[in-house]
Amino acid sequence: MDFLLKNISIPNPLFLPVFKYGNSFIAAEQLRNEFDVNGIITNAYFLYKDREYKKVVKERGIKDFLGFDKLIVTDSGAFQQFSRPLYLSNTQIIAFQQEIGADVISPLDVITTPGDNRTTAGKKLASTLKRIEQGLTLVDRAILIGVQQGGKFLDLRVEALRELVNMHVQYIALGSLVPFFNRYHDIEFIGKVLMQAREVVPPSIPLHIYGAGDPVELPFYIALGCNIFDSSAFIHYARDGWCMTPYGSFKEDRAKWALEYAGASPYIRKSGQAIWRNENLLAAHNLWMVLDVVATAGRLHAENRLRDHLDHIAEVHQHLFPESKLASSWQKL
Repeated sequence: MDFLLKNISIPNPLFLPVFKYGNSFIAAEQLRNEFDVNGIITNAYFLYKDREYKKVVKERGIKDFLGFDKLIVTDSGAFQQFSRPLYLSNTQIIAFQQEIGADVISPLDVITTPGDNRTTAGKKLASTLKRIEQGLTLVDRAILIGVQQGGKFLDLRVEALRELVNMHVQYIALGSLVPFFNRYHDIEFIGKVLMQAREVVPPSIPLHIYGAGDPVELPFYIALGCNIFDSSAFIHYARDGWCMTPYGSFKEDRAKWALEYAGASPYIRKSGQAIWRNENLLAAHNLWMVLDVVATAGRLHAENRLRDHLDHIAEVHQHLFPESKLASSWQKL
């Protein structure tokens, strides 16, 4: 069942391709017409800091500016704090996101790294909660995301969730999990975070994992109660020559497996092995694959048939990638 929040319909499950205006492999028109995506996520900070873009997007609204009339989620630029001073406040970026007409907007949360000790993680959690509480007083048209922090400390993460539920947030994102994604697909920690979250967060509130975009992992997260994902991995994988499939990603030296397991893709059917020589086509295929995997997992979940599908994914994936920890980490959950 989809979520209806402030008269905004949010499909369940949902993958949000990351879209950067003026610098995207796939145009907004393509996302809307060719892929029929239900939503995108874009970084409001980049629009805010560019004087020309900022003026135009405020005049036209973000949907007209981007040429995308479905769900638009905006990021605040919190991740950019690692590489540059932002020179903006939490209230400024929240007000800007609402003013330009984004549907779901982000506070300027304080990101926690895996290396942060308990004291630091606790302080960042407290600061993030204060910013969310502040943002809730400013937002009346959009939906403000309640971002969970807490780093590697599960008890801090559950504390964050309880506070967010008490604040009556309508949408929760599980933050600072990107560093826990790894090449061996060990999903144990992320799985524990999700299971814990669904014990605290009512099913009426969507859960969003920031940065999750590997199609082999997404069905497992859906089974654990996650509803929304976003990523630009479909582009980064294409740039590095990786072809995504439901069972893992392959380079051209393993083309046989890629073509066999991704054969339903219209881009594979059209291009065959030539797809590795066209980054745009490979990115389009990767996006198609992520969207298809999410839609399939959502349908099977609604039919109570997802668990058998996960067993099949784990078995095939483990055969193709013997060093992977996907199956063993899934068994621990």
